[in-house]
Amino acid sequence: MSDPRIVHVDDCPDIRVLVQIALEMVAGLPLVQFESGDQVVRFADTIEADLFLLDVMMPGLSGPQAFRLLRAMPKFASTPAIFLTAKATERELKDLNGPGVLGTITKPFDALQLGQQVRKLWEASLLGRVA
Repeated sequence: MSDPRIVHVDDCPDIRVLVQIALEMVAGLPLVQFESGDQVVRFADTIEADLFLLDVMMPGLSGPQAFRLLRAMPKFASTPAIFLTAKATERELKDLNGPGVLGTITKPFDALQLGQQVRKLWEASLLGRVA
């Protein structure tokens, strides 16, 4: 299975650096980053993505709002997402589930394990598509 081209969106510069190290350097996954939901939607026509990794709570468009707008574009109609969130109550996690959502990873996350978590969710989704 090939690695997904990941578009990561988070308003926190420190989290973006940590995710970049975890995914690009540790896991060897291709990554493009944006600092807001508004920005990724604005530049959607310039990006290629197999998977969105979206922070839930951001100023402007939240991760779920940005994901809905991206999925409405024909180019990303079947592109899935994984959410990153510090909000981890059972109810809040349940609210994040929906079409195209592969899972949720809670913050703080283990940077050494993040690549494995993303790959596991990605590969499970590919197996689900084939079945």
